[in-house]
Amino acid sequence: MAEETPLIPDQRRELLLKHLRGQMVLSVHQLTEILGVSHMTVRRDIAALEREGRAFSVPGGVRIASQVRQEPSFIDKSMTERPQKLAMAGEAARLLRDDATVYLDAGTTMLAMVPHVLEHTGMTVVTNDFSVVDALVGRPEVELIHVGGRIEHANRSSVGRLAAGTLEQLSLDLAFVSTSSWDLQRGVTTPSSAKVEVKRAAMASASGSVLVAGSPKYGTYGMYRIAGLRDFDAIITDDGLAEAAAAGIRDLGIELALTAPSGD
Repeated sequence: MAEETPLIPDQRRELLLKHLRGQMVLSVHQLTEILGVSHMTVRRDIAALEREGRAFSVPGGVRIASQVRQEPSFIDKSMTERPQKLAMAGEAARLLRDDATVYLDAGTTMLAMVPHVLEHTGMTVVTNDFSVVDALVGRPEVELIHVGGRIEHANRSSVGRLAAGTLEQLSLDLAFVSTSSWDLQRGVTTPSSAKVEVKRAAMASASGSVLVAGSPKYGTYGMYRIAGLRDFDAIITDDGLAEAAAAGIRDLGIELALTAPSGD
């Protein structure tokens, strides 16, 4: 009986994805048995798929994109990954300039940008985030505009058509946009339809847009699409993003900054 012809890399990777869609997560060891190849070959296949945004590495294995059905509350977000958020906020602050008008989206990383804003003169901050407002109220050196709209209590922010309508009347230098889910294939997404209009309006009103999102959110997606990664002038995330994923993003010609917490 003739020996079975080995699969070429593209065939093997499609087979890997087929099994992954059924299991969601597979270990490198499982894949060596399924595909009949070495650990090194499996790791190369995972890296190739990750660079294309089709799969995502985890310690000891690989997973497929997972869906986010509900965003965490402001309180929950405030208790996680604080060093990474401070580092991302510091990197984003390098883009701030005196006399600029910037949009700070809702989120704890955006709140961490406030001390950096206060280092500049003549700044105008536009936001839908009440925590950002709380931090800047009483600081007359910063012009402060809250966009109003329907209140989303858990995230301490405003959403919907009224908020988007205010943003449509403004001209911004930079929009710093946050997200609960993003990846190479689907772009920036959210499980909340009410957030889509606000984020899109901020980006449309700005001369430049910057995505600021942590690496744990990469490889996840929500039901509603906000924008593709190419719609951003730059992306700031932490150095937890896999090398292959970072390479795939840079392959699109997108400026990508990976930050590390102070002291690392």
